[in-house]
Amino acid sequence: MKGKLLRSEYLPFIGKTILITGGGGYLASGLVDLLKDIECSIIRMHRRGSSPVPVTGAAQIDDVAGDIRDTSVWENLLAGIDYIFHFAAQTSTYVANSDPVADQEVNVLSMLRLLETCRGQGIYPTICFASTVTIAGVPEQLPVNESHPDHPLTIYDLHKLMAEQYLRWYAEQGLARGVTLRLANVYGPGSLSNQTDRGILNQMIKRALAGEALTIYRAGDQVRDYLYVQDAARAFLAAALNIEVLNGKYFVIGSGQGHTIAEAIKLVAARTEARTGKPVTVQHVDPPRDLSPIEDRHFIADSSRFHRTTGWKALCPLVKGIDLTLEAFS
Repeated sequence: MKGKLLRSEYLPFIGKTILITGGGGYLASGLVDLLKDIECSIIRMHRRGSSPVPVTGAAQIDDVAGDIRDTSVWENLLAGIDYIFHFAAQTSTYVANSDPVADQEVNVLSMLRLLETCRGQGIYPTICFASTVTIAGVPEQLPVNESHPDHPLTIYDLHKLMAEQYLRWYAEQGLARGVTLRLANVYGPGSLSNQTDRGILNQMIKRALAGEALTIYRAGDQVRDYLYVQDAARAFLAAALNIEVLNGKYFVIGSGQGHTIAEAIKLVAARTEARTGKPVTVQHVDPPRDLSPIEDRHFIADSSRFHRTTGWKALCPLVKGIDLTLEAFS
């Protein structure tokens, strides 16, 4: 069954109970922003010590602090849940490489504990999992779609792939309902990542507004696909509503437009100058010696398979997304 996700199509979420892990992150914020005017129940699970931004609307929103590594957290939360948007993760390549065991606990075993809790309680919520396009490694050709071979170059990517495979296996065995979205470089309004190697475009926007110099490693000629956060959130809602045909699969999600890193950062500088009237310096610098080889990849997403199935497509071009993020961060 195909269906284009229009605003009116959020209505199937009326009366549903939705759990969002990583509830303090900006992907969760984008999702809640789309659902806040729907009469549903949303539980935002967040790390202890953090606090999601308050949201008002027709939705009932409850915030719960919890650790996704803790089986009892899943056992206490899953009863009555219709949809789970699993966004919580350890997202730094460098942190994962330095402590693979800890990264596995967060990024792999948390998924297994979620799935085993569902099996143990005999429940089948729809699980929408946020993964990463870097599982493909250094792409052999552009754009990249679901037929490209997986070649994880980092512990982080290896663990995200393992979590995907657990979700797929449980779905294939009829023990779960789930779909994975591999996201390109997501940016936009919301909280900053606490990892310095994630959310680079957001970091540069913050620095530009603060009057700080923006930095580009070497020429910055690596191509990236920048996906506005609300487009990413819309993709997750489309996936949830089309789970019957997406179950057990993964999809590559991006804007389909490639921009070099240098082009994107210079655009941040130009749009900030236009907004504030103050010049923004852009500097080309040498990268750190331990720079991961994954940073030198080129990437553009081909999301046509997901579009054909759900009707979703990215709507926000990079310049508009930067302007919207500048407005929010200002």
